[in-house]
Amino acid sequence: MEISGKTPNRPKRRNGPGLLALAPLTLLLSTRAIAGITAAQELPATLQELFLEGVQAEKAGNLDLAEKDFLQVLRRGGEAAFVYNNLGIVYQLRGDHHRALVQFREAIRLKPDYAAPRVLMGASLRALGDVAGAVRELETAVKLQPQEPLARQELARAYERAGNLPGVVEQYHVLRELVPLEPEYAYQLGRTYLKLAGWCFQEIVRTDPTSARAYQALAENYQATGRTLMAVRAFQRALQADPGLPGIHLTLAQHYNEQGDIESARREVDEELRIVPESLTALALKHKLNPNER
Repeated sequence: MEISGKTPNRPKRRNGPGLLALAPLTLLLSTRAIAGITAAQELPATLQELFLEGVQAEKAGNLDLAEKDFLQVLRRGGEAAFVYNNLGIVYQLRGDHHRALVQFREAIRLKPDYAAPRVLMGASLRALGDVAGAVRELETAVKLQPQEPLARQELARAYERAGNLPGVVEQYHVLRELVPLEPEYAYQLGRTYLKLAGWCFQEIVRTDPTSARAYQALAENYQATGRTLMAVRAFQRALQADPGLPGIHLTLAQHYNEQGDIESARREVDEELRIVPESLTALALKHKLNPNER
């Protein structure tokens, strides 16, 4: 999906507004997917220069000129997958996703293992609201070219639109392995984990709003936002629902110790050790609360 090519002496007419039709990532994807010199060598010699002129016009944003050149290549017998792909990019950059899809599908028909048009199809389908179709094409693109970061990033975006947060996490994990020094992937992974945590809480409440875990999640939310008394009450409700739930007694013991209620802290830490006798944190707290015991 890399670009290569020579700059021909052709007039440059920029279609500036058309370039704003796509998000920055999709615009970069389109640019990376443009076929250049290597692809042109597959065309008859009489069409190679015309195709490369179209490539340079496309890269420069001269979309009318690029469209004209690619259409001429096709009419004169240069019906190659990469030509249809480049023509599709022209339409995509204009925001004409329906016409772009026609070209990308023709490119795939001619060359089923061609990943670039599938990635670009995914972007256009997502823009048109066909999230399921976008996911299908992008999953195929990732299988064909698993080392291509932009394909995985587009798939992550499609998964997010589809509500498949575990799928988003998986893609950003792979992206972190592919490009470990890219901070954007680390940021997106962390952001997705936060959304996934929220989704998990909603699922717990939806499944059983009176379960111990539902009360525990609620208590932890109160605790994180400084509503200590409400957190304690919710933790106590969690224990009413499941007295043997690990970790709750320890949390309450730590709270009571901070408040100076040593007797309540001792009672709770003893309960925690009854449930999890090997808990090093509970044992350390017990020793702190009972410094004279051995």
